[in-house]
Amino acid sequence: MKRTNFTGVREFVFQGFSNYQEFHLTLFVVFFALYLLTLAGNVIIVTIIRIDQHLHTPMYFFLSVLSTSETFYSLVIIPRMLGSLVGLSQTISLECCGTQLYFFLGFGITNCLLLAVMGYDRYVAICNPLRYTIIMNWRVCTILASSVCATGFLLSLVQAVSIFRLPFCNSLIEHFFCDVRPMLNLACEVPVVNDILTLVLTLLVITAPATFLFISYALIISTILKIASADGWKKTFATCSSHLTVVVIHYGCASIVYFKPKSESTRDQDQMISVTYTVITPLLNPVVYSLRNKEVQDALRKVMGRKSLS
Repeated sequence: MKRTNFTGVREFVFQGFSNYQEFHLTLFVVFFALYLLTLAGNVIIVTIIRIDQHLHTPMYFFLSVLSTSETFYSLVIIPRMLGSLVGLSQTISLECCGTQLYFFLGFGITNCLLLAVMGYDRYVAICNPLRYTIIMNWRVCTILASSVCATGFLLSLVQAVSIFRLPFCNSLIEHFFCDVRPMLNLACEVPVVNDILTLVLTLLVITAPATFLFISYALIISTILKIASADGWKKTFATCSSHLTVVVIHYGCASIVYFKPKSESTRDQDQMISVTYTVITPLLNPVVYSLRNKEVQDALRKVMGRKSLS
């Protein structure tokens, strides 16, 4: 990257929540509490999956990878946001902003693709149960998880480089972190190729996996409806309900953010939606899977029982 591609803007100032100055302390307490719950919840999920032998299955392997990714995803955004709320630092250098955008997109794209892979796992388990252990063997699971992570950070790198090659004419970021749209709004001029690239990446990361999941669940529901036993119907659907809940909320928030026309965007609306997918969504994973998944609940009771006995 040539030095002539950079401008004199070497530092940016976050303007997020500037309209809510009187509520900064309250927001800090709320977001800090949610952040601690997110960290604790995801660490617990990963720990019990690792400890309990009954959870050493492809579904829970992908869940542990998702929980790990969600943990780092929130780590990229929330600590700096909390610091800004208490006045520690509202500025960020050009290099740090690019790094934050890269890791935010990397983990975010990885999460989207992981949810699609988890949907495929549920499809195979329900629609092709006799060949499940053959199709979803540990080698395949490892390759799928590695490929998803590599793809996520490769696409993130492409997007980050395309944005930070642009000349910036403003240093005030009307957001609480370096996201795609707020950074493009600071550019002196956004070439058509950047808009096309953003659209293509959005289609690849959101639309394609969401379509794949829709088809997978249509086939899953069709298979479930053929089950004669009511108990069998409930048990089979229970294995998908937690994943489906996370999918609907995760892709719903992402679609609102990245498909909403610019003309309909307002600063406060964008920030509230961003709070949802950066603060609330990472917490959904442990909450949904712990409250709606009997196997995880049983494993947690076993672990807690061992600790109390020791």
